[in-house]
Amino acid sequence: MCGFIGKFSKNENIIEEIIEANKYNICRGPDDLKSYNGLSKDIFYSLIFNRLSIIDLSDKASQPMEDDYKNILMFNGEIYNHKALRVLLENKQVKFKTSHSDTEVVLHGLRIFGKEFLNMLIGQFSIFYFNPVKNHVILARDRVGQKPLFYFKDDVEFIFSSNLKALLKLKKNYEINQDSLIEYIDSGVVASPNTLFKDIYKLYPGQAIEIDLNKKYKFIDTSFFWSTDEIINSTKKPFVYEEFRELLVDSILLRQNADVSVANLLSGGIDSTTILKLASENSQNLKVNTFSVTNKGSIYDEEEWINFASKKYNSNQTKINIDIDNIDFEQVEESIKIFDEPYADPSTVPSYLLYKEISKSFKVAISGDGGDELLGGYERIVNTLNRGKYFNYMFRFYPGIFGSGNKLSVNQNNLKNAYMTYFKDPKFLKLLNLNNDRKINFRDLEISEYLSMINFDLNYYLPEMMMLKVDRTSMANSVEVRSPFVDHRLIEYILKSDYSVESKKDQKEPLKKILSKDFDIDFLNRKKMGFVFNLENWIYNNSQYIEYYFKNDSNLINDMNKNIFKILSLYKTRINGQRIWRLYFLEKYLDSLKSI
Repeated sequence: MCGFIGKFSKNENIIEEIIEANKYNICRGPDDLKSYNGLSKDIFYSLIFNRLSIIDLSDKASQPMEDDYKNILMFNGEIYNHKALRVLLENKQVKFKTSHSDTEVVLHGLRIFGKEFLNMLIGQFSIFYFNPVKNHVILARDRVGQKPLFYFKDDVEFIFSSNLKALLKLKKNYEINQDSLIEYIDSGVVASPNTLFKDIYKLYPGQAIEIDLNKKYKFIDTSFFWSTDEIINSTKKPFVYEEFRELLVDSILLRQNADVSVANLLSGGIDSTTILKLASENSQNLKVNTFSVTNKGSIYDEEEWINFASKKYNSNQTKINIDIDNIDFEQVEESIKIFDEPYADPSTVPSYLLYKEISKSFKVAISGDGGDELLGGYERIVNTLNRGKYFNYMFRFYPGIFGSGNKLSVNQNNLKNAYMTYFKDPKFLKLLNLNNDRKINFRDLEISEYLSMINFDLNYYLPEMMMLKVDRTSMANSVEVRSPFVDHRLIEYILKSDYSVESKKDQKEPLKKILSKDFDIDFLNRKKMGFVFNLENWIYNNSQYIEYYFKNDSNLINDMNKNIFKILSLYKTRINGQRIWRLYFLEKYLDSLKSI
């Protein structure tokens, strides 16, 4: 995993400014830094790559990488099927200079096959590819948005980066997009292709854009090389457990390949335990490394199940304790500072601390992220399927200070409006005197309510929220996270099959079947715990500081409703704690931009 930045401009003096901006990318690749400067048809360019060495640790595999035709590649991510693709390219008479670099595979693959080569990749990636003969640039992002890529262009310059703050440093002048601000306050994130700032964008997951440098950075193509639209509308085939298991095993084994030590995150839950079981069964008698966090004394502690799974599969276990119930103020502040764009899920705090601990021993971690999105594991899906299908007029009169009113508003016939209650908070927007008619792209598929929700989670929640959290909290600690459940082949298999969930008993049934011989009903059907940060306690225990901060240091909140903290503190609920956190995170993020 790595980070890169680049700029194309008519202005010759761009090298020093890009070096300064790159400081925000270094955490993504602290092992090596390499720059490349050039001139192409009267356009100056400067590129910097920060490397986290995982595959092929040799200098020959460093980036920016140039081939014999002067094409240049910068690539952040991992291609898990690079060995098979290397053989394919060697059959096309490609001569490789590295022994097993996945970067060189991508470089030659794009030269030989063009953007079609992206369809052959199994992995996570953001890509910059420059063809100096055509004077064209390709930017591409992986199918589920595991790796970020931001850009800005006008008639004068074109800049791009793995980190939004680095891009802001280069652009210098930026302005908040009011629609994006409302989106963040409503949902806690700004989704692709927008950012919090006007004219600064991020690629959609599964998108590849091509830019003509000869024509003032004009878009040639902005198409998608992958989306769920065609897949989900295909004729459904029966779900076959053995086929699913085979795909999952291959996904796990591909992600175990690295030239450094790999740790499997073991939480004691179904997802991580399934990965451990399948990895250990196919590890050729080698012990699988596991890394676990306990929370002794907490009701959320799963040490019993962690120990059971580790012993069952004879893993080489590393276990540390983090007192999540008593995370100190400085740790919380530190976890906010690492974000290059605002994101209001409080689970970022324990996630950051987790990867900080992992980084002391490992560079690569295998996680169970994506299992819920793949197999309908979220409670909101079952709740929406089993909702009372009547329009609840009481929601109109529900006071916003009590909460979002989700338990009322989910009970309506319209599927989109019902499911969106989990992703929108119009009552909160009203308290802040903000426009609350924001739309979210949700496709209500006639074929299935279940598939409609799964499709939304795969296109919105997974890339825009889950993968954002995983990427930022891990890369801030120079840790590469690999997630077998988000392999696009598994996603395609599920969407093409008749697999569905109707009740809590159905959720993650294929994984329960994998584990059924090793664990009893108590393990398989217990309530999901998660890595929980007691946000309400933190917010209300620090209420004096937060209130003072909003009053005296606020950039935006006072313009919306200067009494919002007092209003939300009248009822010290979980929802109001999360609302305060959302505003606090935003203000702290904006504060961090002052030093850029």
